Amino acid sequence: MDHSKLTIAFAFSAGMAMAEDRLPEGDPEYGAFLSTECMTCHQTSGESDGIPPIAGQSIQAFSAALRAYRSKERMHPVMNMIASRLTDTDIAALAAYYESPE
Repeated sequence: MDHSKLTIAFAFSAGMAMAEDRLPEGDPEYGAFLSTECMTCHQTSGESDGIPPIAGQSIQAFSAALRAYRSKERMHPVMNMIASRLTDTDIAALAAYYESPE
């Protein structure tokens, strides 16, 4: 393979890896709409009964956790099922909402 093709292949691979790490801008209002299912277990009061609170998490941490559940890198039967239905747009909206819920 000549150097120009190798350079293009590398640049494309690097661009794809960066695109996977980029998050779409989240819409907190859409996140509030989606949050009703989350509130079944993750209480807004901070009470947890062993279920971690999600309000106030950074967008990056929240998104990384949901994407890990979605890809099954992080295992929890309920969270894997819920996250499998979420798009990147859904995850970004939820992250924006939970970063600073009103």
